[in-house]
Amino acid sequence: MEQLVVPRTLQEAVVYFANPDRALAFMVQLRWPNGVVCQLCGSRDAKFIPTRRLWECPNKHAKRQFSIKKNTIMEDSPIPLEKWLPAIWMISNCKNGISSYELHRALKVTQKTAWFMLHRIRLAMQNAEGGGMMWGTVEVDETYVGGKARNMHADHKAKKIKGRGTAGKAAVLGLLQRHGKGKSKVRATVIHTPQRERLQGEIRKHVEEGSNVFTDEHAGYVGIAPAYEHRVINHAETYVRGMVHTNGIENFWSLLKRGIRGTYVSVEPFHLFRYVDEQVFRFNERKNEDGDGGRFLRVVSSVFGERLMYKNLIAKAATT
Repeated sequence: MEQLVVPRTLQEAVVYFANPDRALAFMVQLRWPNGVVCQLCGSRDAKFIPTRRLWECPNKHAKRQFSIKKNTIMEDSPIPLEKWLPAIWMISNCKNGISSYELHRALKVTQKTAWFMLHRIRLAMQNAEGGGMMWGTVEVDETYVGGKARNMHADHKAKKIKGRGTAGKAAVLGLLQRHGKGKSKVRATVIHTPQRERLQGEIRKHVEEGSNVFTDEHAGYVGIAPAYEHRVINHAETYVRGMVHTNGIENFWSLLKRGIRGTYVSVEPFHLFRYVDEQVFRFNERKNEDGDGGRFLRVVSSVFGERLMYKNLIAKAATT
């Protein structure tokens, strides 16, 4: 079997995938390394139709003809692979993300199409993340994403901002597993409200019992001991006490908010989890041994078996 060729830079990716046959061959080799397989019956005798860039299964059943996009995030998309693959490269490797307007200008597609493409790629980025429980030392913290009070008119600010100024904002819970001099990893999820039941439920879901859990003084974390070695840092007094701090997850929050405020500017609450998944992927892959090409390959290898339809994307359904 011929070795898979993965470009190392964006320039190489654009040039390499500009050839439609090369782009198709790349995806075929990635999806079917042992030969093309019919998605319905499993036949390996499908015949390629070069004029339509489709395969046709020899067995008699419905939907005998299929393309490389079948049963992927790209299904039913008229956008060719020559544009899909550079788009995946850009969102995988741009530190602060890439806006739909920027992608629309780069690929010569409409802004609406670029927006839809980016959300479909975010679904693949979500699937690229590994599972398993966190262990060792885990930092836990919550943050709020929404309009900045200093940008509001005084009258509007007086009505909206109460107490800590979290009203009307979306809460996001993050957990960061430390790895000393290695690579820490993070998980984050959008939650309705940071109530004790929800906060502690997420900790039990993702962190092995007996692990060290470091949090701030939020009352919602009270009671997770003795299942965990719980240590609290009071930010009113200090931000670091020996090894007890939440600076790692705070760093992730700064990266997340930099992308949202600087690149995406306005994010609807019911889409926020998708942008969180995007930033989680890039953070966890920041030290990928193969660099930009490695991050690209992780995402493009996860486009299979998933589909996101536009009508479902724009439906304002609860996501938490």
